[in-house]
Formats: sequence, C-alpha cells, structure tokens
Amino acid sequence: MTDDSNGSKTNDFLIITDSTCDMPQEMADELGLAILPIRVSMEDKEYAHYLDGRELGFHEFYEKLRAGVPAKTSAANQEDFLSLMEPALAAGRDVLYIGFSSGLSSTYNVGVMTAAQLAEKYPERKVYTVDSLSASFGEGLLVYHAVQQKLAGRSIDEVRAFVEENRLHLCHWFTVDDLQHLKRGGRVSAAAAAFGTMLNIKPVLHVDDEGHLIPVGKVQGRTTSIKALLKKMQETAIDPAEQVVFISHGDCEKDAEKLAAMVRESIGPKEIILNPIGPVIGAHSGPGTAALFFLGTKR
Repeated sequence: MTDDSNGSKTNDFLIITDSTCDMPQEMADELGLAILPIRVSMEDKEYAHYLDGRELGFHEFYEKLRAGVPAKTSAANQEDFLSLMEPALAAGRDVLYIGFSSGLSSTYNVGVMTAAQLAEKYPERKVYTVDSLSASFGEGLLVYHAVQQKLAGRSIDEVRAFVEENRLHLCHWFTVDDLQHLKRGGRVSAAAAAFGTMLNIKPVLHVDDEGHLIPVGKVQGRTTSIKALLKKMQETAIDPAEQVVFISHGDCEKDAEKLAAMVRESIGPKEIILNPIGPVIGAHSGPGTAALFFLGTKR
C-alpha cells in the first residue's frame, strides 16, 4: 500500500458487487467486499437475497420451484446503492462497483446513475463502476481476481483497468436439467422445451461477450452435458494448472462434485470452490443447473 501526494493510501478503496455473484458469505467477508442484495419475490412475499440465504434458504427456494411456485426478480434501486456507497465515500474511501451483467439486469445502470450523483457530491473521491458482463459465480470469480489485484497493492484505477481488460476472459459454461425455466425466461421456445424434455435433451449455454445468456449446443443426457462443460475448459483455459476454478449448482451438489472431480482429474487446477446458485439467478436457470467458471482465451 503506497501513499499519494496527499498522504492518503492509494488502494484504500471499497469493492462492491451484487449478491448475484453467488460466492460464499465467508469468502466475501475474507475479501472485504460489500454485497448489494438483489430481491426475489415468491408467493406474494419479497426476499432480499443475501449470500448466506438468511431470508430465503437455497434448498427452500429450489423446493418451492420444484413445487411449481413462480419466482420473480427485481433490480436494485438507488437507495440500495446509496446505503453501501455513501458511507464509504463519507469516510474518505474510494469506491469500485463491479456489477451484474447489464445484458441480464438493469441493476448495473442504476449503479452508474448513483455513482454519477455521488461523484458530484464527493468530488475529491473516486467512484467507479464496471460492467462485469458476467453472472453468478462467474461474476464472483471476476470479483475474486479483482480483489487479488487489490491485495497485491494495485490502485483503484489499476484494478478497474484489470477488470475491464479481463472480463471477456471469464468463461461461463453451464447446463440445466429442466428446460421449462429457460422457456419462461424466453431463452428457448415452448415447443423446444417440450420436445427437449421428452427426449432428455440438455442444453449447453454460456454468457457471451455482450453479457447475454446464449444456448450454444444440445446433448442427450445429464452426464454428457456435464462432460461438455469440461470439454470447453479443456479447449480454452489459460494456464489451467494455476487456476482457481469456481463451480455452482442449482441444489444438485452431487452433480457439482462430479464435475469438480472431472476437472480435478483432467486439468488439476490449483483450487476448486463449489457453492449453490442463489435465488436471483436460480429463478431463471432452475433446479439442477450445473455451472463451470474459469479464465479462458475467449468466452
């Protein structure tokens, strides 16, 4: 940590991200992150999604989905942002918000507007926003790498540049067990969902360079779809033996562990971290989703 000409510590800044990062609460605490809770509504009740599931537990949420209870998500509002950003600025810290993909939510744009207002109110402070173009544990992995840069002594400007330069190397590959949730979100047609379910067709999807959720292939059977995720990593991973790999799941921990074992045997990364997919992402992907996140040559 170095001092600038004014004597302040140049990397004394707060990193904020959304609860859609789907990382464990303990990890967020260790990394010194501030987490913006995103909301989900079920059965006429709204829940703020916190990483520890304090208002709506992960298993409880997926059991409701399996029972046919619909879930609706809503973007964060300016008050949510102000409650995290302004205390840091008032205390003399700069702020870097790394947000949920603007291709999937309007939350990031609300963050941009709030940051602009606060920059006028606190002209001596830096208030930066970066669109992660990422989601779920992919957003989490990008933020994880940003914090590693901060811990290495990089300034807020350097960390922002790092995120902007590396976000399109953050690969998201996943498969879902039930096409009906993607149908509700408009990702597949009703006919394709019915046909695919009948034939046990499992889509393989990713998040593209614009931060949109895109189906890129179809395979038959669950095990084949999980192997397809591994294949994508084998094809594009950068220095895989040195990577920290994140795997998330929609209340199907055994499948996530199976995928982790495949990655460990085939690639042997430095570390693999598993965590459930939270309700905000899970409302669209559904139970049985398995997802793999890593740094690659391209998305």
